[in-house]
Amino acid sequence: MNPHPHFNPNSISRRAYLAGSASFLIAMGTSRIFGEQGTGTRLPVFSGYPFTLGVASGDPDAEGFVLWTRLAPNPLQGGGMPAEPVKVQWRVCEDEAMTKVVAKGEAVAIPHLAHSVHVEVAGLKPDRWYWYDFKAGGDISPQGRTRTLERADRPAAETSPLKIAYASCQHFEAGLYTAYDHMLAESPDLVLHLGDYIYEGPGKSGKIREHVGPEIKTLEQYRNRHAQYKTDLSLQKMHAAAPWAVTWDDHEFDNNYAADIPEEKGPASYEDFLNRRAAAYQAYYEHMPLRQSSMPDGPGMKLYRSIRHGKLVDFHVLDTRQYRTDQPNGDGSKAPTAEMLNPDGTMLGSIQREWLLSELTTSRPTWNVLAQQVMMARVDREPGPEEKFGMDLWSGYEFERRALLKAFHDLKITNPIVLTGDIHTHWANDLNLQPEDNNGAVVGAEFVCTSISSNGDGEDATKAFESLKSENPWVNYYSRQRGYVSCTIDANQWRTDFRTVEYITRPGAPLHTPASFVVENNRPGMQQV
Repeated sequence: MNPHPHFNPNSISRRAYLAGSASFLIAMGTSRIFGEQGTGTRLPVFSGYPFTLGVASGDPDAEGFVLWTRLAPNPLQGGGMPAEPVKVQWRVCEDEAMTKVVAKGEAVAIPHLAHSVHVEVAGLKPDRWYWYDFKAGGDISPQGRTRTLERADRPAAETSPLKIAYASCQHFEAGLYTAYDHMLAESPDLVLHLGDYIYEGPGKSGKIREHVGPEIKTLEQYRNRHAQYKTDLSLQKMHAAAPWAVTWDDHEFDNNYAADIPEEKGPASYEDFLNRRAAAYQAYYEHMPLRQSSMPDGPGMKLYRSIRHGKLVDFHVLDTRQYRTDQPNGDGSKAPTAEMLNPDGTMLGSIQREWLLSELTTSRPTWNVLAQQVMMARVDREPGPEEKFGMDLWSGYEFERRALLKAFHDLKITNPIVLTGDIHTHWANDLNLQPEDNNGAVVGAEFVCTSISSNGDGEDATKAFESLKSENPWVNYYSRQRGYVSCTIDANQWRTDFRTVEYITRPGAPLHTPASFVVENNRPGMQQV
Protein backbone atom coordinates (compact mmCIF):
# COMPACT_ATOMS: atom_id res chain seq x y z
CA MET A 1 0.00 0.00 0.00
CA ASN A 2 1.11 3.56 -0.60
CA PRO A 3 2.10 5.01 2.81
CA HIS A 4 1.37 8.49 1.48
CA PRO A 5 -2.15 8.25 -0.03
CA HIS A 6 -2.22 11.98 -0.73
CA PHE A 7 0.52 11.47 -3.30
CA ASN A 8 -0.84 9.98 -6.53
CA PRO A 9 1.96 9.42 -9.07
CA ASN A 10 -0.55 8.66 -11.80
CA SER A 11 -2.11 12.10 -11.44
CA ILE A 12 1.36 13.64 -11.49
CA SER A 13 1.79 12.11 -14.95
CA ARG A 14 -1.16 14.11 -16.21
CA ARG A 15 0.05 17.26 -14.47
CA ALA A 16 3.51 16.74 -15.93
CA TYR A 17 2.05 16.68 -19.42
CA LEU A 18 0.06 19.87 -18.93
CA ALA A 19 2.82 21.71 -17.11
CA GLY A 20 5.27 20.55 -19.74
CA SER A 21 3.20 22.25 -22.40
CA ALA A 22 3.07 25.43 -20.34
CA SER A 23 6.82 25.35 -19.74
CA PHE A 24 7.38 24.87 -23.45
CA LEU A 25 5.29 27.95 -24.20
CA ILE A 26 7.27 29.90 -21.62
CA ALA A 27 10.48 28.80 -23.31
CA MET A 28 9.11 29.86 -26.69
CA GLY A 29 8.20 33.22 -25.18
CA THR A 30 11.77 33.51 -23.96
CA SER A 31 12.90 32.78 -27.50
CA ARG A 32 10.85 35.65 -28.90
CA ILE A 33 11.99 38.05 -26.20
CA PHE A 34 15.60 37.06 -26.69
CA GLY A 35 15.33 37.46 -30.44
CA GLU A 36 13.84 40.92 -30.14
CA GLN A 37 15.64 42.31 -27.10
CA GLY A 38 18.70 40.13 -26.67
CA THR A 39 22.28 41.04 -27.32
CA GLY A 40 21.67 42.26 -30.87
CA THR A 41 24.43 41.21 -33.22
CA ARG A 42 26.87 40.34 -30.45
CA LEU A 43 27.73 36.65 -30.50
CA PRO A 44 27.95 34.84 -27.16
CA VAL A 45 31.47 34.16 -25.96
CA PHE A 46 31.99 30.82 -24.21
CA SER A 47 34.76 29.85 -21.82
CA GLY A 48 35.38 26.79 -23.99
CA TYR A 49 33.84 24.67 -26.71
CA PRO A 50 30.12 24.54 -25.78
CA PHE A 51 29.20 21.21 -27.41
CA THR A 52 31.31 18.99 -25.14
CA LEU A 53 28.37 16.61 -24.59
CA GLY A 54 27.75 16.00 -28.26
CA VAL A 55 24.37 15.77 -29.98
CA ALA A 56 21.52 13.29 -29.99
CA SER A 57 18.14 12.60 -31.55
CA GLY A 58 15.19 10.59 -30.37
CA ASP A 59 11.55 9.52 -30.47
CA PRO A 60 11.25 9.42 -34.27
CA ASP A 61 7.95 9.27 -36.09
CA ALA A 62 6.94 9.46 -39.76
CA GLU A 63 7.44 13.23 -39.97
CA GLY A 64 10.37 13.97 -37.71
CA PHE A 65 12.20 13.49 -34.43
CA VAL A 66 13.65 15.34 -31.46
CA LEU A 67 17.09 16.94 -31.77
CA TRP A 68 19.06 17.46 -28.55
CA THR A 69 22.19 19.17 -27.35
CA ARG A 70 23.34 20.98 -24.23
CA LEU A 71 25.72 23.93 -24.05
CA ALA A 72 28.32 22.98 -21.43
CA PRO A 73 31.86 24.32 -21.88
CA ASN A 74 32.69 23.10 -18.35
CA PRO A 75 30.48 20.01 -18.13
CA LEU A 76 31.60 18.57 -14.79
CA GLN A 77 31.27 21.84 -12.89
CA GLY A 78 27.71 22.86 -13.54
CA GLY A 79 28.15 23.44 -17.26
CA GLY A 80 30.11 26.68 -17.15
CA MET A 81 27.39 28.79 -18.77
CA PRO A 82 26.26 32.29 -17.75
CA ALA A 83 22.81 32.58 -16.14
CA GLU A 84 21.17 33.92 -19.30
CA PRO A 85 19.47 32.46 -22.38
CA VAL A 86 21.55 31.74 -25.48
CA LYS A 87 20.35 31.42 -29.07
CA VAL A 88 21.14 28.10 -30.76
CA GLN A 89 20.67 27.60 -34.48
CA TRP A 90 19.87 24.17 -35.89
CA ARG A 91 19.48 22.67 -39.34
CA VAL A 92 18.45 19.34 -40.87
CA CYS A 93 19.73 18.20 -44.28
CA GLU A 94 19.02 15.40 -46.72
CA ASP A 95 22.69 14.79 -47.38
CA GLU A 96 25.73 14.14 -45.24
CA ALA A 97 27.58 17.03 -46.88
CA MET A 98 24.91 19.35 -45.40
CA THR A 99 24.14 21.08 -48.70
CA LYS A 100 20.40 20.23 -49.00
CA VAL A 101 18.74 21.92 -46.04
CA VAL A 102 15.16 20.76 -45.49
CA ALA A 103 14.48 22.32 -42.08
CA LYS A 104 16.18 24.93 -39.94
CA GLY A 105 15.44 27.26 -37.08
CA GLU A 106 16.53 28.88 -33.88
CA ALA A 107 16.02 27.59 -30.36
CA VAL A 108 16.89 29.11 -27.02
CA ALA A 109 18.99 27.33 -24.42
CA ILE A 110 17.73 28.60 -21.05
CA PRO A 111 19.42 28.30 -17.63
CA HIS A 112 16.32 26.67 -16.09
CA LEU A 113 16.96 23.61 -18.30
CA ALA A 114 20.76 23.67 -17.93
CA HIS A 115 21.06 25.27 -21.38
CA SER A 116 19.77 22.11 -23.00
CA VAL A 117 17.91 22.25 -26.31
CA HIS A 118 15.04 19.99 -27.40
CA VAL A 119 13.93 20.74 -30.97
CA GLU A 120 10.90 18.85 -32.31
CA VAL A 121 11.30 18.68 -36.07
CA ALA A 122 8.24 17.86 -38.20
CA GLY A 123 7.12 17.96 -41.82
CA LEU A 124 9.83 15.64 -43.18
CA LYS A 125 9.55 12.63 -45.48
CA PRO A 126 8.87 9.24 -43.90
CA ASP A 127 11.31 6.34 -43.66
CA ARG A 128 14.56 8.02 -44.59
CA TRP A 129 17.84 9.26 -43.08
CA TYR A 130 18.71 12.89 -42.32
CA TRP A 131 21.76 14.76 -40.99
CA TYR A 132 21.78 17.67 -38.54
CA ASP A 133 23.94 20.02 -36.50
CA PHE A 134 23.73 23.01 -34.15
CA LYS A 135 25.51 26.35 -33.98
CA ALA A 136 25.94 28.65 -30.97
CA GLY A 137 27.99 31.81 -31.31
CA GLY A 138 30.85 30.95 -33.60
CA ASP A 139 30.90 27.25 -32.62
CA ILE A 140 29.40 24.37 -34.58
CA SER A 141 28.42 21.09 -32.98
CA PRO A 142 29.45 17.63 -34.14
CA GLN A 143 27.26 16.33 -36.94
CA GLY A 144 24.48 13.90 -36.15
CA ARG A 145 22.55 11.40 -38.24
CA THR A 146 18.96 10.42 -37.59
CA ARG A 147 15.91 9.12 -39.41
CA THR A 148 12.16 9.13 -39.70
CA LEU A 149 10.02 6.00 -39.49
CA GLU A 150 7.21 4.84 -41.78
CA ARG A 151 3.65 6.19 -41.65
CA ALA A 152 1.55 4.32 -39.10
CA ASP A 153 -0.98 3.19 -41.74
CA ARG A 154 1.60 1.63 -44.07
CA PRO A 155 0.97 -2.16 -44.39
CA ALA A 156 3.64 -4.33 -42.80
CA ALA A 157 4.45 -6.06 -46.08
CA GLU A 158 5.18 -2.66 -47.64
CA THR A 159 7.17 -1.31 -44.68
CA SER A 160 10.95 -1.51 -44.79
CA PRO A 161 12.61 -3.91 -42.33
CA LEU A 162 13.97 -2.28 -39.19
CA LYS A 163 17.21 -3.01 -37.39
CA ILE A 164 17.35 -2.04 -33.74
CA ALA A 165 19.88 -2.38 -30.95
CA TYR A 166 19.21 -2.01 -27.26
CA ALA A 167 21.28 -1.63 -24.12
CA SER A 168 21.12 -0.90 -20.41
CA CYS A 169 23.20 -0.55 -17.25
CA GLN A 170 26.28 1.46 -18.16
CA HIS A 171 28.09 2.01 -14.86
CA PHE A 172 30.81 4.56 -15.67
CA GLU A 173 33.20 3.36 -12.97
CA ALA A 174 32.88 -0.34 -13.80
CA GLY A 175 34.38 -0.32 -17.28
CA LEU A 176 34.64 1.04 -20.78
CA TYR A 177 31.78 1.38 -23.26
CA THR A 178 33.42 -0.82 -25.89
CA ALA A 179 30.05 -2.39 -26.71
CA TYR A 180 28.89 0.91 -28.20
CA ASP A 181 31.83 0.88 -30.63
CA HIS A 182 30.57 -2.43 -31.99
CA MET A 183 26.95 -1.27 -31.98
CA LEU A 184 28.03 1.74 -34.03
CA ALA A 185 29.53 -0.54 -36.67
CA GLU A 186 26.17 -2.30 -37.06
CA SER A 187 24.43 0.98 -38.00
CA PRO A 188 21.04 0.31 -36.37
CA ASP A 189 17.97 2.27 -37.41
CA LEU A 190 16.88 2.80 -33.81
CA VAL A 191 18.56 2.40 -30.41
CA LEU A 192 16.60 1.65 -27.24
CA HIS A 193 18.06 2.31 -23.81
CA LEU A 194 16.19 0.43 -21.11
CA GLY A 195 17.47 2.07 -17.98
CA ASP A 196 20.38 2.68 -15.61
CA TYR A 197 21.87 5.22 -17.99
CA ILE A 198 23.73 6.67 -15.01
CA TYR A 199 24.49 5.40 -11.50
CA GLU A 200 23.91 7.59 -8.49
CA GLY A 201 26.61 6.31 -6.13
CA PRO A 202 29.67 8.22 -4.90
CA GLY A 203 33.03 8.15 -6.61
CA LYS A 204 35.23 5.24 -5.55
CA SER A 205 38.98 5.14 -6.00
CA GLY A 206 40.59 2.16 -7.70
CA LYS A 207 37.91 1.83 -10.36
CA ILE A 208 38.45 1.91 -14.15
CA ARG A 209 37.01 5.44 -14.09
CA GLU A 210 35.85 7.44 -11.11
CA HIS A 211 32.60 9.28 -10.55
CA VAL A 212 32.91 12.97 -9.84
CA GLY A 213 31.43 13.92 -6.49
CA PRO A 214 29.51 12.18 -3.69
CA GLU A 215 26.29 10.19 -3.97
CA ILE A 216 24.14 12.53 -6.01
CA LYS A 217 21.11 14.18 -4.42
CA THR A 218 20.85 17.75 -5.73
CA LEU A 219 19.94 19.01 -9.17
CA GLU A 220 23.47 20.25 -9.82
CA GLN A 221 24.92 16.88 -8.78
CA TYR A 222 22.54 14.97 -11.08
CA ARG A 223 23.44 17.35 -13.91
CA ASN A 224 27.16 16.82 -13.37
CA ARG A 225 26.75 13.02 -13.27
CA HIS A 226 24.76 12.96 -16.51
CA ALA A 227 27.34 15.24 -18.07
CA GLN A 228 30.19 12.99 -16.97
CA TYR A 229 28.54 10.00 -18.63
CA LYS A 230 27.88 12.02 -21.78
CA THR A 231 31.60 12.87 -22.08
CA ASP A 232 32.29 9.25 -23.05
CA LEU A 233 33.16 9.39 -26.74
CA SER A 234 31.81 5.91 -27.56
CA LEU A 235 28.45 6.89 -26.11
CA GLN A 236 28.51 10.25 -27.90
CA LYS A 237 29.21 8.64 -31.27
CA MET A 238 26.36 6.17 -30.84
CA HIS A 239 23.96 8.97 -29.91
CA ALA A 240 25.04 10.89 -33.02
CA ALA A 241 24.57 7.91 -35.33
CA ALA A 242 20.88 7.01 -34.88
CA PRO A 243 17.73 8.09 -33.06
CA TRP A 244 17.25 6.74 -29.53
CA ALA A 245 14.17 5.92 -27.46
CA VAL A 246 15.00 6.00 -23.76
CA THR A 247 13.40 5.01 -20.50
CA TRP A 248 14.77 4.89 -16.99
CA ASP A 249 15.08 2.26 -14.30
CA ASP A 250 16.13 2.98 -10.72
CA HIS A 251 19.73 4.24 -10.75
CA GLU A 252 18.80 7.39 -12.66
CA PHE A 253 17.36 8.35 -9.27
CA ASP A 254 17.97 5.91 -6.40
CA ASN A 255 18.50 2.15 -6.25
CA ASN A 256 15.35 -0.01 -6.09
CA TYR A 257 12.95 2.80 -5.26
CA ALA A 258 9.25 2.20 -5.85
CA ALA A 259 7.22 5.31 -6.73
CA ASP A 260 7.57 7.51 -3.64
CA ILE A 261 9.07 4.76 -1.45
CA PRO A 262 12.86 4.62 -0.99
CA GLU A 263 14.83 1.39 -0.76
CA GLU A 264 16.29 2.40 2.60
CA LYS A 265 13.66 3.25 5.19
CA GLY A 266 15.79 5.79 7.04
CA PRO A 267 15.27 9.13 8.80
CA ALA A 268 15.11 11.23 5.60
CA SER A 269 11.79 13.03 5.24
CA TYR A 270 9.18 12.25 2.62
CA GLU A 271 9.52 15.77 1.23
CA ASP A 272 13.30 15.40 0.91
CA PHE A 273 12.80 12.17 -1.04
CA LEU A 274 10.38 13.80 -3.48
CA ASN A 275 12.64 16.82 -3.86
CA ARG A 276 15.50 14.51 -4.76
CA ARG A 277 13.28 12.68 -7.22
CA ALA A 278 12.29 15.99 -8.82
CA ALA A 279 15.98 16.85 -9.26
CA ALA A 280 16.74 13.45 -10.78
CA TYR A 281 13.81 13.64 -13.20
CA GLN A 282 14.65 17.15 -14.33
CA ALA A 283 18.30 16.29 -14.99
CA TYR A 284 17.20 13.19 -16.89
CA TYR A 285 14.97 15.26 -19.17
CA GLU A 286 17.69 17.86 -19.65
CA HIS A 287 20.11 15.23 -20.98
CA MET A 288 17.83 13.06 -23.14
CA PRO A 289 16.29 13.57 -26.62
CA LEU A 290 12.72 13.64 -25.31
CA ARG A 291 9.67 15.51 -26.54
CA GLN A 292 8.09 18.35 -24.56
CA SER A 293 5.26 16.00 -23.53
CA SER A 294 7.84 14.38 -21.21
CA MET A 295 8.92 17.62 -19.56
CA PRO A 296 8.81 16.98 -15.77
CA ASP A 297 6.65 18.77 -13.27
CA GLY A 298 8.24 18.48 -9.85
CA PRO A 299 8.60 14.79 -8.88
CA GLY A 300 6.48 13.57 -11.82
CA MET A 301 7.38 12.95 -15.45
CA LYS A 302 5.40 11.15 -18.15
CA LEU A 303 7.77 8.78 -19.90
CA TYR A 304 5.56 5.99 -21.26
CA ARG A 305 4.76 6.36 -24.96
CA SER A 306 4.57 4.45 -28.26
CA ILE A 307 6.83 4.64 -31.30
CA ARG A 308 5.54 3.10 -34.56
CA HIS A 309 7.11 1.98 -37.81
CA GLY A 310 4.24 1.44 -40.22
CA LYS A 311 2.06 -1.54 -39.43
CA LEU A 312 5.24 -3.54 -38.94
CA VAL A 313 6.10 -2.81 -35.31
CA ASP A 314 4.96 -0.75 -32.34
CA PHE A 315 7.39 -0.05 -29.51
CA HIS A 316 5.52 0.59 -26.26
CA VAL A 317 8.07 2.24 -24.00
CA LEU A 318 7.15 1.62 -20.34
CA ASP A 319 7.98 3.14 -16.96
CA THR A 320 8.08 0.44 -14.27
CA ARG A 321 9.48 2.66 -11.48
CA GLN A 322 7.38 5.78 -11.06
CA TYR A 323 4.01 4.12 -10.46
CA ARG A 324 4.74 0.79 -8.81
CA THR A 325 3.74 -0.28 -5.31
CA ASP A 326 6.44 -1.28 -2.84
CA GLN A 327 8.28 -4.53 -3.45
CA PRO A 328 6.65 -7.37 -1.49
CA ASN A 329 8.77 -9.02 1.18
CA GLY A 330 11.61 -6.55 0.62
CA ASP A 331 14.07 -6.61 -2.25
CA GLY A 332 16.25 -9.45 -3.51
CA SER A 333 15.37 -13.09 -4.23
CA LYS A 334 12.87 -14.40 -1.69
CA ALA A 335 10.57 -17.34 -1.16
CA PRO A 336 7.12 -16.82 -2.67
CA THR A 337 4.61 -14.99 -0.53
CA ALA A 338 0.91 -14.30 -0.74
CA GLU A 339 1.72 -10.60 -1.20
CA MET A 340 3.02 -11.41 -4.70
CA LEU A 341 -0.59 -12.19 -5.68
CA ASN A 342 -2.07 -9.09 -4.10
CA PRO A 343 -4.45 -7.61 -6.72
CA ASP A 344 -3.46 -4.12 -5.56
CA GLY A 345 0.21 -4.77 -6.26
CA THR A 346 1.26 -3.06 -9.47
CA MET A 347 4.32 -2.46 -11.57
CA LEU A 348 2.64 -0.11 -14.05
CA GLY A 349 -0.02 1.75 -12.11
CA SER A 350 -3.63 1.78 -13.28
CA ILE A 351 -3.39 4.66 -15.77
CA GLN A 352 -0.29 3.35 -17.55
CA ARG A 353 -1.72 -0.19 -17.59
CA GLU A 354 -4.97 0.94 -19.21
CA TRP A 355 -3.00 3.03 -21.70
CA LEU A 356 -0.89 -0.01 -22.61
CA LEU A 357 -3.91 -2.27 -23.12
CA SER A 358 -5.51 0.40 -25.30
CA GLU A 359 -2.35 0.72 -27.39
CA LEU A 360 -2.08 -3.05 -27.80
CA THR A 361 -5.67 -3.42 -28.99
CA THR A 362 -5.93 -0.31 -31.18
CA SER A 363 -2.95 -0.25 -33.53
CA ARG A 364 -2.65 -3.97 -34.37
CA PRO A 365 0.82 -4.10 -35.98
CA THR A 366 2.61 -7.33 -36.84
CA TRP A 367 4.94 -7.01 -33.82
CA ASN A 368 3.97 -5.56 -30.43
CA VAL A 369 7.05 -4.69 -28.41
CA LEU A 370 7.23 -3.80 -24.73
CA ALA A 371 10.47 -1.86 -24.18
CA GLN A 372 10.85 -1.93 -20.42
CA GLN A 373 13.15 -2.43 -17.49
CA VAL A 374 12.82 -5.57 -15.35
CA MET A 375 12.52 -9.26 -16.24
CA MET A 376 9.02 -10.50 -16.93
CA ALA A 377 9.64 -14.25 -17.03
CA ARG A 378 9.07 -15.98 -13.69
CA VAL A 379 12.44 -17.52 -12.83
CA ASP A 380 13.08 -19.71 -9.79
CA ARG A 381 16.63 -18.97 -8.62
CA GLU A 382 16.78 -21.75 -5.98
CA PRO A 383 17.88 -25.28 -7.02
CA GLY A 384 15.74 -28.11 -5.70
CA PRO A 385 12.19 -28.13 -4.36
CA GLU A 386 12.40 -24.72 -2.69
CA GLU A 387 11.68 -21.58 -4.71
CA LYS A 388 13.03 -18.03 -4.75
CA PHE A 389 11.89 -15.21 -7.01
CA GLY A 390 13.10 -11.66 -7.60
CA MET A 391 10.94 -9.23 -5.64
CA ASP A 392 12.07 -6.19 -7.64
CA LEU A 393 11.19 -7.96 -10.92
CA TRP A 394 7.79 -8.73 -12.46
CA SER A 395 7.76 -11.95 -10.41
CA GLY A 396 7.32 -9.80 -7.31
CA TYR A 397 4.11 -8.47 -8.86
CA GLU A 398 2.77 -11.83 -9.93
CA PHE A 399 -0.92 -10.90 -10.05
CA GLU A 400 -0.35 -8.11 -12.56
CA ARG A 401 2.21 -10.17 -14.49
CA ARG A 402 -0.28 -13.01 -14.99
CA ALA A 403 -3.04 -10.55 -15.91
CA LEU A 404 -0.87 -8.98 -18.60
CA LEU A 405 0.08 -12.34 -20.10
CA LYS A 406 -3.57 -13.38 -20.02
CA ALA A 407 -4.42 -10.16 -21.89
CA PHE A 408 -1.85 -11.11 -24.56
CA HIS A 409 -3.73 -14.40 -24.97
CA ASP A 410 -7.36 -13.33 -24.59
CA LEU A 411 -7.09 -10.16 -26.69
CA LYS A 412 -5.14 -12.03 -29.38
CA ILE A 413 -2.28 -9.54 -29.34
CA THR A 414 -0.07 -10.29 -32.33
CA ASN A 415 3.48 -11.39 -31.62
CA PRO A 416 4.23 -9.86 -28.20
CA ILE A 417 7.97 -9.29 -27.72
CA VAL A 418 9.31 -8.05 -24.38
CA LEU A 419 12.69 -6.29 -24.34
CA THR A 420 14.29 -6.01 -20.91
CA GLY A 421 17.40 -4.69 -19.17
CA ASP A 422 18.36 -4.28 -15.49
CA ILE A 423 20.04 -7.51 -14.36
CA HIS A 424 23.44 -7.41 -16.15
CA THR A 425 22.88 -10.74 -17.89
CA HIS A 426 21.55 -11.98 -21.23
CA TRP A 427 18.38 -14.12 -21.20
CA ALA A 428 16.06 -15.58 -23.84
CA ASN A 429 12.75 -16.60 -22.24
CA ASP A 430 9.49 -18.01 -23.52
CA LEU A 431 6.57 -16.38 -21.70
CA ASN A 432 4.05 -19.00 -20.62
CA LEU A 433 0.42 -18.25 -19.88
CA GLN A 434 0.59 -20.49 -16.81
CA PRO A 435 3.88 -20.02 -14.94
CA GLU A 436 4.06 -23.54 -13.51
CA ASP A 437 3.13 -25.30 -16.77
CA ASN A 438 5.97 -25.61 -19.26
CA ASN A 439 3.61 -27.38 -21.66
CA GLY A 440 1.05 -24.59 -21.50
CA ALA A 441 0.42 -21.87 -24.03
CA VAL A 442 3.37 -19.66 -24.95
CA VAL A 443 2.05 -16.12 -25.38
CA GLY A 444 5.24 -14.14 -25.99
CA ALA A 445 9.02 -13.99 -26.06
CA GLU A 446 11.36 -12.04 -23.81
CA PHE A 447 14.91 -11.03 -24.68
CA VAL A 448 16.93 -9.56 -21.82
CA CYS A 449 20.08 -7.59 -22.54
CA THR A 450 23.11 -7.67 -20.30
CA SER A 451 24.93 -4.55 -19.14
CA ILE A 452 27.19 -2.31 -21.17
CA SER A 453 29.64 -2.17 -18.26
CA SER A 454 27.97 -2.84 -14.88
CA ASN A 455 29.59 -5.69 -12.91
CA GLY A 456 32.85 -5.33 -14.86
CA ASP A 457 34.35 -8.08 -17.00
CA GLY A 458 32.01 -10.99 -17.60
CA GLU A 459 32.46 -14.64 -16.75
CA ASP A 460 31.48 -18.07 -18.04
CA ALA A 461 27.95 -19.08 -17.04
CA THR A 462 27.63 -22.56 -18.52
CA LYS A 463 26.98 -24.33 -15.21
CA ALA A 464 24.70 -21.56 -14.00
CA PHE A 465 22.63 -21.85 -17.19
CA GLU A 466 22.30 -25.62 -16.74
CA SER A 467 21.00 -25.08 -13.21
CA LEU A 468 18.56 -22.37 -14.28
CA LYS A 469 17.32 -24.49 -17.19
CA SER A 470 16.62 -27.45 -14.93
CA GLU A 471 14.41 -25.29 -12.72
CA ASN A 472 12.95 -23.14 -15.50
CA PRO A 473 12.60 -24.98 -18.83
CA TRP A 474 11.34 -21.81 -20.54
CA VAL A 475 14.78 -20.19 -20.17
CA ASN A 476 16.50 -20.78 -23.52
CA TYR A 477 19.70 -18.80 -23.04
CA TYR A 478 21.69 -17.17 -20.23
CA SER A 479 25.03 -15.34 -20.23
CA ARG A 480 27.07 -13.26 -17.77
CA GLN A 481 29.15 -11.44 -20.38
CA ARG A 482 28.86 -7.72 -21.09
CA GLY A 483 27.34 -6.41 -24.34
CA TYR A 484 24.03 -5.52 -25.98
CA VAL A 485 21.32 -7.04 -28.19
CA SER A 486 20.70 -6.50 -31.91
CA CYS A 487 17.38 -7.31 -33.60
CA THR A 488 16.20 -7.38 -37.21
CA ILE A 489 12.46 -7.07 -37.81
CA ASP A 490 10.48 -7.76 -40.97
CA ALA A 491 6.95 -8.92 -41.78
CA ASN A 492 7.90 -12.60 -41.55
CA GLN A 493 10.17 -12.91 -38.56
CA TRP A 494 11.94 -11.28 -35.64
CA ARG A 495 15.62 -12.16 -35.25
CA THR A 496 17.54 -11.49 -32.03
CA ASP A 497 21.35 -11.64 -31.91
CA PHE A 498 23.01 -11.52 -28.51
CA ARG A 499 26.29 -9.57 -28.71
CA THR A 500 29.06 -9.87 -26.12
CA VAL A 501 32.51 -8.39 -25.62
CA GLU A 502 35.31 -10.34 -23.98
CA TYR A 503 36.28 -7.63 -21.49
CA ILE A 504 35.61 -4.00 -20.63
CA THR A 505 38.45 -3.21 -18.21
CA ARG A 506 40.75 -2.34 -21.12
CA PRO A 507 40.03 -1.13 -24.65
CA GLY A 508 39.81 -3.13 -27.85
CA ALA A 509 37.67 -6.11 -26.84
CA PRO A 510 36.46 -8.17 -29.82
CA LEU A 511 32.78 -8.87 -30.39
CA HIS A 512 31.07 -12.26 -30.30
CA THR A 513 27.56 -13.47 -31.10
CA PRO A 514 27.14 -16.51 -28.84
CA ALA A 515 23.43 -17.06 -29.51
CA SER A 516 20.69 -16.02 -31.93
CA PHE A 517 16.94 -16.68 -31.90
CA VAL A 518 14.08 -16.26 -34.35
CA VAL A 519 10.40 -15.69 -33.68
CA GLU A 520 8.22 -16.34 -36.69
CA ASN A 521 5.12 -14.27 -37.40
CA ASN A 522 2.02 -15.83 -35.78
CA ARG A 523 4.04 -18.66 -34.26
CA PRO A 524 4.46 -18.14 -30.50
CA GLY A 525 7.77 -19.12 -29.01
CA MET A 526 11.33 -18.81 -30.23
CA GLN A 527 13.69 -21.08 -32.13
CA GLN A 528 17.45 -20.93 -31.72
CA VAL A 529 19.32 -20.30 -34.94
